[in-house]
Amino acid sequence: MEWREVIENARGNMGFCKACPVCDGRACKNTIPGPGAKGRGDVAMRNYAAWQDVRVNMDTLHENGSVNTELELFGRTFALPVFAGPVGAVKLHYGDRYTDAEYNDVLVPACADSGIAAFVGDGVDPTVLGAGTTAIGLAGGFGVPTVKPWDVDTVREKMLLARDCNAFAIAMDVDAAGLPFLQNRQPPAGSKSVEELREIVQSAGAPFIVKGIMTPRGAEKAAEAGAAGIVVSNHGGRVLDGTPATAEVLPAIASAVGDDMVVMVDGGIRSGLDVFKALALGAHAVIMARPFVTAVYGGQAVGVSALVAKLHDELADAMRMTGAFTLADIDVSKIHR
Repeated sequence: MEWREVIENARGNMGFCKACPVCDGRACKNTIPGPGAKGRGDVAMRNYAAWQDVRVNMDTLHENGSVNTELELFGRTFALPVFAGPVGAVKLHYGDRYTDAEYNDVLVPACADSGIAAFVGDGVDPTVLGAGTTAIGLAGGFGVPTVKPWDVDTVREKMLLARDCNAFAIAMDVDAAGLPFLQNRQPPAGSKSVEELREIVQSAGAPFIVKGIMTPRGAEKAAEAGAAGIVVSNHGGRVLDGTPATAEVLPAIASAVGDDMVVMVDGGIRSGLDVFKALALGAHAVIMARPFVTAVYGGQAVGVSALVAKLHDELADAMRMTGAFTLADIDVSKIHR
């Protein structure tokens, strides 16, 4: 199955999402519940556009050779520096076709079969995270449970669930503090102090990733709390209108902490060429959510395989045409801004 077929099959089956040929946030802006951005809805569009503004320096005056797209991370080897993003409450956002269990039962093993891993989502309904952790457990721990920033007691319960599936890493999307279902909760949920985050990190029993970092100081605070990695993310523009694009803030954040912790980035990344640009700007890996949702809804496991193959070919082509034979060769010299 070709990626174009996957998109065509997904169209009309994804609730608020239109499965647009160009997935840039325009058609779904300000659709919450749904996949769109908050307020004016321009943050998702800005995320996408910022990657297009980064240009690549072509260089074919070098020896011929094969490229290696593999990533070594947290004691695992991945075929690509790409992870599927965490998505929870899929019926709320993408219609009735799949439950969270059915979605993760397709996504997690399909990603593992393709040599990458999936982050899985969380929600008010406790079965949302449970669906993801069950799938990760069946996949031998090849996935990353992503816990929302609930109150202390709820986080403790969720972390037990995350640990029990033997995941190779655990994450928290602290930027979810801006989602409506987390605001005004009693007991209070949302933002975490460095001390609170440190306790959560220490309870993880696995490398801990903090998603939702948008400033160098935020990255430094995550490092102070003991996190092994961060995700530069504005939650797709779904939690705060008016933020910069992730590509715009990535270089400064990577410069601040990139030698000390794993730096990932998400937001508007749609191709292997975008992955190349993210690595050139300082990321070690990227996370992509919507393309993997489209892959599942448009082709199930075969759709996921088609997406990963597409990303691999695009990344390998960018590497070959710029003289980068390993991921370590991709640096700021490979791009023109």
